[in-house]
Amino acid sequence: MSNSSFPYEFLLLPFADTRELQLLHFTLFLGIYLTALLGNGLILTAIACNHRLHTPMYFFLLNLALIDLGTITITVPKAMANSLWDTRTISYAGCATQVFMFVVFLTAEFSILSIMAYDRYIAICKPLHYRTIMDRRTCVNMVAAAWGITSVYAVLHTANTFSLPLCRGNTLDQFFCEIPQILKLSCSDAYLREVGLLMLSILIAFGCFVFLVLSYVQIFRAVLRIPSQQGQHKAFSTCLPHLAVVFLFISTAFFAYLKPSFTSSSSLNLLLAVLYSVMPPAVNPLIYSMRNKELKEAVWKVMTGCFSEAIYFLSSAYHS
Repeated sequence: MSNSSFPYEFLLLPFADTRELQLLHFTLFLGIYLTALLGNGLILTAIACNHRLHTPMYFFLLNLALIDLGTITITVPKAMANSLWDTRTISYAGCATQVFMFVVFLTAEFSILSIMAYDRYIAICKPLHYRTIMDRRTCVNMVAAAWGITSVYAVLHTANTFSLPLCRGNTLDQFFCEIPQILKLSCSDAYLREVGLLMLSILIAFGCFVFLVLSYVQIFRAVLRIPSQQGQHKAFSTCLPHLAVVFLFISTAFFAYLKPSFTSSSSLNLLLAVLYSVMPPAVNPLIYSMRNKELKEAVWKVMTGCFSEAIYFLSSAYHS
């Protein structure tokens, strides 16, 4: 690293020191990454190709699948490449890009999850007004606003973070570029601006969390008033997967950023980062398709269709 306040590259935290463990890490991450690609890809294809799933709930789920693909793609491939080639480096521009994209996807996921909670609240608590409130234009505008606001938010964070002079080395205590780890390298009081912005972000996130909790309190009260068990089961089948995804995302992310400083260690930071940035994109498709009969049937139809096409292609190639 040069003596400049702005290094040409950063050093990421390795998962292992020995070659065998590095290859094991590469294999595990490759399996998780392919699982996320397959699961979210099937959900995207099923929703796009099945007209019965062209509803607000599945439109938001499609966006969530896109976010999950982006979240895991911005972090895992670089970590896999570093383990495979036994290196730790990431360029300054690559680090800035990773920070920007990660903030976009992380914030967008929280926004979409909040919108999905509002969608479920309207569907269950105000079913007679659902089609009027959640029309196509409203859904598109909410999603567009979420993506637009999160993009501006990410630009502010990235520009502010990478304008700080760094004089405490170029080694990050994380396997990808993360704003709190970059702030630790700053030697200027200017980093307090970014800390203040992060605290404001936490307050906004807490407000969204309160909104999620209040929404589901109202949802469960409405579901319990449904007279038939079949109706209750159908309502729960659309709410519980979303609630499970919300809990998985919020619990790991909040503990990662709000844990006490005395519990901080490289191993713990690594584990928490994997839990909130790598596991949800791989697990979310399973959670959503497990109790949703419509989505399960659509995904199965896509899988059997692809399998039939593959058999036809192979047989045609063999006979030719």
